[in-house]
Formats: sequence, C-alpha cells, structure tokens
Amino acid sequence: MLIKTLPVGHLETNCYIATDESTLKCAVIDPGAESNVILDYIESNNLAVEAIFLTHGHFDHTLALEAVMEATGAPAYINENDIDSGAQYTPYPLKDIVGLHKYKEGDAFNVGGLVFRVIETPGHSPGSVTLLCESVLFTGDTLFRGSCGRTDFAGGDMEQMMVSLKRLSDLDGDFEVYPGHADSSTLGRERTFNHYVILANGESD
Repeated sequence: MLIKTLPVGHLETNCYIATDESTLKCAVIDPGAESNVILDYIESNNLAVEAIFLTHGHFDHTLALEAVMEATGAPAYINENDIDSGAQYTPYPLKDIVGLHKYKEGDAFNVGGLVFRVIETPGHSPGSVTLLCESVLFTGDTLFRGSCGRTDFAGGDMEQMMVSLKRLSDLDGDFEVYPGHADSSTLGRERTFNHYVILANGESD
C-alpha cells in the first residue's frame, strides 16, 4: 500500500490517498479542503478512486467531499452517528449529500487488493471511526502522536475517548498510526509515551 499524505485547509487536516499499487485503485480518506490538490494528485498518478472514507463529520475533514465525489464518481462513507451532525460540525448537512452512505463497526471494504475495516472509536465525535488496513491505522482525530482529539466540542465525550484509546491500544501487534493532523506515529510508541493512552490503560506515567 502506498500512502500519500496531503495536509489541506487552514487546519492542515491530513487527507490520505491509500493506493493498491498493483491496480492503481485507491481510497481517499478525509477530503478536508483543497479539492484541486487532492484531485491533481489522483489524476497525475492515474489513480481510480474506489471509495471515500470519513473518519468523522467535522468540517475540516469534509469540506472537499462533494467536489471529490463529483469528480471521481466514488461513493463516500461515514458512521451514522455523525451523518446528522449538521451545523455543529459542518456548514451544510452531510445527510443531504447524495451518494454518502453509512458504515459501522466491523464493515469491510475492498479497494483493489486492500481491505479497509471499520473500528468505531467515539470520543472526539459520536461517530468517529478508525480505519484499519494491513498494518496501518487511520485514526482521524481519535489518536494523535503524543495526544488525542479534543472532547470539548458538541458531542465529544472524554470517557468514550478513553474507551476508544484503550481499544486501539489493545489491538494485537504494532501498527503505523496515520492521524487526522500532524505527524504519523506507531501504536507501540503511543502505548509507551502517549499520556492519554497510558491513562486509558489504567496506568500512571
């Protein structure tokens, strides 16, 4: 899997293009802004977009959604607990977007030879999810390098965040972590050094 990170918008949200190099089929994860940048990368690399995945419904992860959907014809997916988010998350209701589908815990999607699996990880928002593909976790605004997502927005819940962080920490083995903002990490590093993950595991740092 080839992963291209495109920081977009004034909050520098990480939009990821995850590509099966053998087929050039790809998934777009969190098209937050600057659809021209996202689409230029797709076109210049002759990629075929099979799906658009949203880790959650906040505006900085969704503003380029309609433009990317229209240009690629690809279906998009969001957890049902964020699809009715409305103005508290985005300047337009996500539920009004034609071609936006719901996904939930345990759902799996094939993109070429890649398989993306949905893990529900609420806390930052009620419908936050993490996407697992091969040895990679796309964690949205749940798990960051050295931190976790804010829970003081409408729908945020620190107790749920702790449960979600514990759940990710308990995954068997190590994974690369690609968050919604800033630098990538590994789950092993976060288990060892991330204050919030350590607290979620009932330990003191």
